[in-house]
Amino acid sequence: MDKRKTVFFATSNIGKVEEAERTLKEYGILLLHLPMKLIEIQSDNLEEIAVFSAQKAWENQGKPLFVEDAGLFIKELNGFPGPYSSYVFKTISNEGILKLMSDKGNREAYFQSVIAFCNGKSTTTFKGEVRGEISKEIRGGHGFGFDPIFIPEEGDGRTFGEMDISEKTAISHRTKALKKFAEWIKSLDYSKFI
Repeated sequence: MDKRKTVFFATSNIGKVEEAERTLKEYGILLLHLPMKLIEIQSDNLEEIAVFSAQKAWENQGKPLFVEDAGLFIKELNGFPGPYSSYVFKTISNEGILKLMSDKGNREAYFQSVIAFCNGKSTTTFKGEVRGEISKEIRGGHGFGFDPIFIPEEGDGRTFGEMDISEKTAISHRTKALKKFAEWIKSLDYSKFI
């Protein structure tokens, strides 16, 4: 029997699962994927969205699990697309964001990730953020979503889309949130918590 702590990740996004597996494995935590479409509320607050989704996923699955929600916040666009990033990507994609940014001088942006863990008794959140800027063109074929147009400050001038998964996970917003979550999980007497 595997003695590692196990966590369930409710998501339909395989890219997120791959990032989470890599990070949690470093902490000796086994990730089990619960493929499901999450119910999300309309809110301009990522934490509210993640908490609601985690609680609804727990109601559906009946087991301790976590969800992750992320958004791209662009300064010149007053934080848009923010918590609506997934919808905006599906509707106007990277090309649409670049068009909105075509006449903007300030290209500052940040990605934020919020993890919400729900065990049916309580919900705990963890945040991660990475600052950077929007590129002037789509660059790279790795990752997903807005990765090909986001250049992280902590990087070397490449977009997330130009980095392989190990390079991206070394500095990503999701990894930062996952590391906080993993440290917390490791500190628990998990058998009493679940």
